[in-house]
Amino acid sequence: MFTLLHQTPDFLVICKHAGVSVHKDDNDQPLLAEVAAATGDKQLYLIHRLDKMTSGILLLGRHAKAAAELSGGFARRDVQKFYLAISSKKPKKKQGTVIGDMSRSRRRSWKLDATRENPAITQFISTAAGEGRRLFLCKPCTGKTHQIRVALKSVGAGITGDDIYGQEEADRGYLHAFALQFTFQGQVWRFVCLPEQGSLWQVAQVQAALSGWATPWDISWPSLPSGLVKPRVD
Repeated sequence: MFTLLHQTPDFLVICKHAGVSVHKDDNDQPLLAEVAAATGDKQLYLIHRLDKMTSGILLLGRHAKAAAELSGGFARRDVQKFYLAISSKKPKKKQGTVIGDMSRSRRRSWKLDATRENPAITQFISTAAGEGRRLFLCKPCTGKTHQIRVALKSVGAGITGDDIYGQEEADRGYLHAFALQFTFQGQVWRFVCLPEQGSLWQVAQVQAALSGWATPWDISWPSLPSGLVKPRVD
């Protein structure tokens, strides 16, 4: 279900494997129970969530005080998150920002609207991924359900293996929580987790791009229109 990446007395950083759910099922969270069994924790706190198909970095609090502080950073949008994705289609633009409100569509899906009352904001850059595919590095500035999946579909590049928004079947859904930067108790923490599950991550062009994106917080990202991102709440 997971690989343990780092642990402190206050939090754990794991790599959640693709196809593993983080949501409660009949009041049971198998992933958290599995991690707790491995680390000896009596209770763990989920700080943020990843979709079932999404692999990668997941942050867990080891006690209530730490969980409250870490969760507060996400709520204030102080945390920088970076995701990798692969699409079988070339996007309408190679880099940019996708902005728009999200609303429920059919069944399990969401759609991007033209309005901007409480918009999802996703920045992205992309490069060739071999065999006509495209590799994306995405930086979500907000935390909406299915945000990256909907954003990439909106630019014509649904994620490979995504059974809701994608355009190509694959051995997994190719979305991975790649890197995380946050501040906890005055210290800046940075974690990077390379994707391992899935044959398309191993393509030479993808591997070359990943080596160039090793410190995504240092990349010059597209600028955001003023007034869209809500200010911090102290």
